[in-house]
Amino acid sequence: MSIKRIAISTGGGDAPGLNAVIRAIVLCSIHRGWKCYGIRDGYNGLLTPHEYPKGGLVRLNRDSVRGITHLGGTILGTTNRGNPLRFPTVDNDGHVYEKDRTDELVSKFKAQNLDALIAIGGDGSLIIAHVLYKKGVRVVGVPKTIDNDLDQTVITFGFDTAVHFATECLDRLHSTAEAHQRIIVVEVMGRYAGWIALNAGVAATADAILIPEIPYDINKVAEKVTQRDASGRNFSIVVVAEGARPKGGKHTVVGDKTAGQADRLGGIGQKISFDLEALTGKETRHVSLGHLLRGGTPTSFDRLLSLRFGAASVRALD
Repeated sequence: MSIKRIAISTGGGDAPGLNAVIRAIVLCSIHRGWKCYGIRDGYNGLLTPHEYPKGGLVRLNRDSVRGITHLGGTILGTTNRGNPLRFPTVDNDGHVYEKDRTDELVSKFKAQNLDALIAIGGDGSLIIAHVLYKKGVRVVGVPKTIDNDLDQTVITFGFDTAVHFATECLDRLHSTAEAHQRIIVVEVMGRYAGWIALNAGVAATADAILIPEIPYDINKVAEKVTQRDASGRNFSIVVVAEGARPKGGKHTVVGDKTAGQADRLGGIGQKISFDLEALTGKETRHVSLGHLLRGGTPTSFDRLLSLRFGAASVRALD
């Protein structure tokens, strides 16, 4: 089947480099004579078009993507609350439940005469894309996540920017930790993968790095701090991934799980900070870098990787 019209979706958490991918896709599509459209906020632009006065499906041209390579975020918007496999829906009694709307999404996709979809996303978004593929949509996926946790993918765009910023923050915290002779616990994103924590922690010479892949023993961490004090190094930097958990324990989550949304990991840095202060008697502070890792200007590495991914996704549709 010849291609005339393609759509782009960006779903899940944003990542530096998303706009560079969009730009490459649009320019490569135009070069082939294809019309390119962006779906607003994941797939919400098709599933809830009434929420978009200017339309949930937007035409993308050269003017749309001019000067966006260096910008963080995504010009199409994104969401982690619009999973069409588990779309939050309100029943007649006002209760919210999860509904599979993928068949409806495929119908709307065909009604717009879209010939193919380029889905830019992480594990959740690409699972959705795979389901759409099995239901007849021509799909190419572009791996996107600052967490770098996609199987069969060597590196994802956004990861390098997140690690670079986390490393800079750890460098800054070293000086204040040493000045006050404190323990500083730094929590970073990553979901259930420890790539950001591990890479930034090693690069910034952290004294302990706690990652989800290896459940930690808080007594071992406290022992390391005590050893440093005994050697005259009266401060410590501890980096912890948000998905880290103690041996035999569970992940730390924030709030209750809501319909259509994954668990919100977070708070483990504060917990470890309190535990270390109790075990060592040292003044302890905690810092959560959180969404600071997602925002901002992508590094040159991530820009180049994103542009390559975007161009390759269009070639894959040929």
